[in-house]
Order: sequence, then C-alpha cells, then structure tokens
Amino acid sequence: MKHRAVKRRSVVLGIGATAGVAATGGIALNAQASSTSSSSSSSSSSPSADALVFDPDAFTELTTTVTDTDGDDHAVTYHFWKAITYVAKPVDATYQSLNVSVPVEIDGKAVDASNAPILFANSVGGYMPSSVADATGIGGGGAGGAGGAPSGAPSASASAPGANGDTNATGGSLATNQLLALAAGYVVVEPGARGRTLKNSAGEYYGTAPAAIVDLKAAVRYVRANKGRIPGNVERIVSAGTSAGGALSSLLGASGDSPLYDRYLKEIGAADASDAIFAVGAWCPITDLEHADGAYEWNWGANVTQSTGEVVDQTVSKDLRSQFAQYQASLRLRGRNGFGPLTARNYDTYLVERYLEPSATKYLAALSDSGRESYLAKNTFITWKNGRATFTWDDFLTHVGARKKTTPAFDAFDLSTGENNEFGAGTTANRHFTAYGARNDTTGLTTRRVASDIPEKLNLMNPMYHLVEKVNGRRSKHWWIRLGTGDSDTSHVISANLAARLDNLGDDVNHLYYWDQGHGANTDPGDFITWIAEVTGYRAGK
Repeated sequence: MKHRAVKRRSVVLGIGATAGVAATGGIALNAQASSTSSSSSSSSSSPSADALVFDPDAFTELTTTVTDTDGDDHAVTYHFWKAITYVAKPVDATYQSLNVSVPVEIDGKAVDASNAPILFANSVGGYMPSSVADATGIGGGGAGGAGGAPSGAPSASASAPGANGDTNATGGSLATNQLLALAAGYVVVEPGARGRTLKNSAGEYYGTAPAAIVDLKAAVRYVRANKGRIPGNVERIVSAGTSAGGALSSLLGASGDSPLYDRYLKEIGAADASDAIFAVGAWCPITDLEHADGAYEWNWGANVTQSTGEVVDQTVSKDLRSQFAQYQASLRLRGRNGFGPLTARNYDTYLVERYLEPSATKYLAALSDSGRESYLAKNTFITWKNGRATFTWDDFLTHVGARKKTTPAFDAFDLSTGENNEFGAGTTANRHFTAYGARNDTTGLTTRRVASDIPEKLNLMNPMYHLVEKVNGRRSKHWWIRLGTGDSDTSHVISANLAARLDNLGDDVNHLYYWDQGHGANTDPGDFITWIAEVTGYRAGK
C-alpha cells in the first residue's frame, strides 16, 4: 500500500541556485514545514529473511517549493522513505538507517529518476553519531550528537565531545547539496552512522573507529543490493560529506571493495554487494589523522591560538614539523599542473601559487570596483595588478590570524581531543594513536606506546592508505574537494596532498579553496550539482 500523504515545505535558495537546471553560486536555506500528515516508511531493526529488501511502495509523497535568487518558485514533488535499516544485524538501528528521496515531478513536469545519479550524503560531524530517524523530509537528518539513548542499549549514553575535537555541525551545508540535487532530478540517499560517543549499558564504546566507515559502506551495499527497487543508477553513486564527514566521504571513495573491511561488514549483516562508489564530494576533510599533527604545525605553528592568544610550545611544534617533512618526502608526490616534487620546503609556494592566489583573484574579480578597492585598502598585503592577486605565504598566515587548535592538534598529550575518542575501545574512552602522542602522554599512562590494534584502525580510517600503501583499483575516479582558506581546523596540506595523489594516479580532480571562508564552507553547491551531471554523463529526461 502506498502512503501518499502530501506535505509541503518552503525552501529558499540563495545566490544563483536554480531548481531543475544547472545552478551555480552560494546558497542559504530557510525551510519551514506545514500541513503535516500521518505516514511512515518501512524500518526494521531485527534480522529477517527480507531485512535487506527495499519496499518501493512504502513512501510518503512530499512537495517542496524551491525559490531561487531571481524569485522564481519551483515546485518539487518527491517520494520519501524514512529510516530504513540497512544491515541485517544492526548494532544500533537508530544510526544504522538511511533515508531515500526520489523526485517525481518538478514544476508540474513528471520526472523519471530511474537512471539518475544517486547523491549519497552523510551528515557526520566530528566523528560523532549521525541519525536520520527524526527526519521529516530531505535534508532533515543530522548528527545524533550527545543526545538520546540509542536503541538496543537501554543504558546507552553519549558523552560530550572533546574540547579540542572536530565538532563542526554539517547539516546546513549538506542540506543545500541535497535539496539542489533533488531539484536537479537526482536521487538522494542520506545514511546515518554510528559515532565515537556511543556506549552501551556496560560502558563499552561501539561507535569508535572503524564503525562510521563500516556503516557507510554497508549503506552503499544496501543501495546496490536493491538495484531496480531503489530508483537511480547504482553505478553512479556520488558521496558527499563535510569535515569528518568529508574524511569519510574521501575514505569511502578511496577504499571501495577493499577486503580490509569484510569481517566488520559481515558482523553487522551487510548486503552481499559492492561498496564501491563512482565519485566523491569532500569539504574540509579531517583525515590522514596519524600525520595530521605534523601537517597542522607546518601550516599554523607560528600563529597564536584562539583560546589563549599565545603561541604554542615551539619545541613540540618543531618536532611535529620535522615529522611532517619526513612524511611528505616519503609520499613522493608531484604537485598538480606541472609543479614538480612536493616537499616541506616548497609546499608554501605550491599552496600560494596553485590555490591561494587563484582563490583570492577569483574573489576579488567578482567584487564591484568599489568593493574591491575597499577590500584591498583593508588588506594591504595583497598586490592587485592586471586582474591578479599576489602575496606571500607569511602575509597570508598573518591575514588568517589565530589557529584553532593547540598542540598537538589531534593526538593531544592529555587525550582531550575528539580524535583521541575516535580511537577509544572497549570501556576506554580515549587513546593515543601516534607514537609521539603516546610517548609524551600527560595522563599517567603506564604504557607509552600505542595499542596493538591502532595501526590497523589507522589504515581502516585513512584514504591515503588506499591510495599510497595499497593502491586500490576500485577507488572512485572523480573527486570534488573544497576547503576554506581561513579554515584552521585542519592543515591546508591535507586536502592538497589528497588531491595531488589522486592527480598523480590519473584521476579526475576538481580541487579549490574558498577565499576567506572557514570550516565547513560550501560556497559553490550549484557547481557541485552541475559537476555531478558532467562526470556521470547524466541528462535529465534521457
């Protein structure tokens, strides 16, 4: 029986967003629901013979009005399936569930999405749990955060994130992508996933590494296993995520069909299908965690810290910069567009020439003459000549100002970061995941070495492992990577290294930095939607 209660929502899109056509520009969202009606989709948290079979009839029909910046309204009617458990043996179905949204009518014209790209948009932030259970429509999912007891764990709790952890909320940025994708005629899948703060009645953490990536892989397998039931082209799945979600999106693309995850997927009853995806969208990915401390100090080591207004311990910073130099040399990367070998000595030049100056130039060129004159008057470190911005790396660092994190930024000596929590295990909430962090521990640990299971978990969580150590032929070949120039939640070299390695492997890489934007920025979501059409070869109605 089909559930066809119609709900209407008004969604206002900002600069340049156009529903149903290729849209460009930054987006602002304002969604308001009205005239609610009873209806629910299928969801099962217990194993059964048909637990992994998608019910194509168990949808709610919703209508959304999308208003672009020209003031034009676009009515989008779609079918919405809510909180479908995607594994046969869920640890926690509250998080191991997904939503599906399929457009059926845009501006009064019927839409056939049976062969459309599938936007696979996770809402993970800070490696925290993410649930779609309370969503009322597309873009309504989000981080489970520290609230609510998970199902299957009567005394479960989720502790507060670490003070120095990555806790960026990603719902707004991704909701923009999701709504625009729907309006362009794409299928949208929103998966939930377990996260680092979840623990059961025995005090055992069950959402730490590698739970989140295992769940996302299981969700992809569910979609693929239901080819023909879930509308959309399962060979054209495009992942999207921001911050830790961006890291997981990158990892999902890099590690497609890797046998490294098989036993974890078997444990939760994942579908017997491929977990490879076609393309990746990653915004400010918090990844390559075992090398992130060194990369962070190379980038931001001399800047004062936001919370203290003081420069961090320069001895520690120097140690970590030295580690980064060794790691960077070991990668043997070549910069994009013919730059040559990338080293710790020339990476500042690479970033300035290939990313930062082009970003500033694009930003300034888009301003009015008076706006540009005003900006340059306030930012005299930029030289504007012949329509091009130039400046030095040191002046850029001064322009950005304070760094976000202390040192070490990720594997803290006092085990205080969200990343320390991400590598917790059993009843141990936080653990070191680098030799340097463990050796300099300040919490009184008797053993100053990382636990024996940490190396494998690092491989499970790092896309670079699948691109450098074990080059994965089943990886995605199309990559959209973005970072704000003012983002000091991570190092600028993290996404640049990822992009360079993918470029060196011959993949299609679309990578740029948003000028003066911070963590979680997404100023060109319309371009992302257009890019999906280009790389997938999709043309609506054909």
